[in-house]
Amino acid sequence: MQLQTATQWPPLPTLPENPSLLTRLRIGLRTLQVLKVEPTNPAWGALFYDSVEMGRCAELVRQFSRHSEGRRLLADKPSLSGDELNLESLEKLPEGTFGHTFARYYREKGLQPIVTLSPPKTDAEYIAKRLRETHDFVHLVTGYGTDVMGEMEVQAFALGNLHLRTSLVILLNSASQVSQHIPDFDAGVYIRRLWAAFRRGADSRQFASFRWEDHWATPMKLLAEQLVAPAEEWN
Repeated sequence: MQLQTATQWPPLPTLPENPSLLTRLRIGLRTLQVLKVEPTNPAWGALFYDSVEMGRCAELVRQFSRHSEGRRLLADKPSLSGDELNLESLEKLPEGTFGHTFARYYREKGLQPIVTLSPPKTDAEYIAKRLRETHDFVHLVTGYGTDVMGEMEVQAFALGNLHLRTSLVILLNSASQVSQHIPDFDAGVYIRRLWAAFRRGADSRQFASFRWEDHWATPMKLLAEQLVAPAEEWN
C-alpha cells in the first residue's frame, strides 16, 4: 500500500481558543493519524502537542519556576530546532560523545532533526517545542530502538518520566494495531516491556528541564548513566 504524502492530507485543523477537553482530544487523534505516516511532520507534530499536551506543559512551567535549572531554561529558551543544528560539526566531536552519537544517528538513519516552524508565544508552548525537539535524545540515552517496539517503549518511558498525555494517547491509540508491526508479537511480553520502560522512566531524572546542548562533548555512556535508571528485567 502506498503511503500518503504531505500534499494529500486535508488542511491543518485550527485549534480554537480555550478549547474543551473533547475538542483537544478530537483534534489530537486526527493529527495522530497523519503522524503515524509522517512522524517528523513539523506542522502536524506541533498541533498534536498543542491540542493534547498544553495543560501538562503549563504544569511543567509552574514546576520549573521552583528550581534554578528550570528558571534558567525558561529565561534562555535555547532551541534545538533542526534548522539551527550543525550536524556536520557535531559529528566531528570525538567518537562516543553525545554530539557525535546524535549526528551519526541521523546520518545512518537518513533522518533530519525536527524543524519548528513557528516560534512559541508562551512558556508552555516553548516546553512543548522543547519536548518535540528532544524526543530522539530519549532513544539515544535509553537505548530503545526506532522500530515500533522501541518507539512504544520510549512513549512508556516518557509517560513514567514526565506523565505526558501525548504518550498515553499514542500508546492507547496504537494498542489495537501494534501487533501487526512487531514480528512474533506476544501480548504478555509487550505489556511487560512497556511496564519496565514506564518504571524506568519514573525512576530516572526528569528530562524536561535538562540542558542537552551543554553536553555535546560529554561521553554518551556517562550521560546515560547520569540521566537514566538501569534497565529492568521484563522477562
